[in-house]
Amino acid sequence: MDEQYYEKLLNIKTSGEQKIFNDSFHYNRYEPTSYSVLEILSKQYNFTAEDTIVDFGCGKGRLNFYINHFFDSTVTGIEMSSFFYKQAIDNKRDYLKKHKKKINEIKFLNCFAEEYKINPSDNKFYFFNPFSIQIFIKVIGNILISVEGYERTIDIILYYPSYDYIYFLENNTPFVLLNEITLPDNDPRHSFLVYRLD
Repeated sequence: MDEQYYEKLLNIKTSGEQKIFNDSFHYNRYEPTSYSVLEILSKQYNFTAEDTIVDFGCGKGRLNFYINHFFDSTVTGIEMSSFFYKQAIDNKRDYLKKHKKKINEIKFLNCFAEEYKINPSDNKFYFFNPFSIQIFIKVIGNILISVEGYERTIDIILYYPSYDYIYFLENNTPFVLLNEITLPDNDPRHSFLVYRLD
């Protein structure tokens, strides 16, 4: 399936190049996860209606709408850019016009990732290299503090994982590698890594 098929199906606009850049070296440019890659992820990894997924650096919300549409999962997108946050909100309006879902199953917040207060229901966290290792460490710390207050199984899903993220999770946290989903090309980094805290 191509990009236009899914954009029309979901009634959203998430394609295109990044038009603005952030001044901080801590935040990376916007690039949506391709629909073909989301297809592979969703065939090899289990999302359910009981899940609450948090997408850090959600951009225009593509992952959020895709998972909500196909799995009825609750999704929260965290986006620091007010420009992309507004586009995600516009996409939410258009998505809900076509797909009758509960409005509170899809949320977008315009804030820094490290300032997001982890909800006790949040159990899956998605990262497509949205920011520096320093911010990643703070976010993982917030997740671990949340688990201390409300024990549950937590999954960290890394797409195109940075070596810094991998090293930190494997050497400084109780998360263990659950699954590696390789993608059809010759780039060893072009994969999903799923880490679990049980």
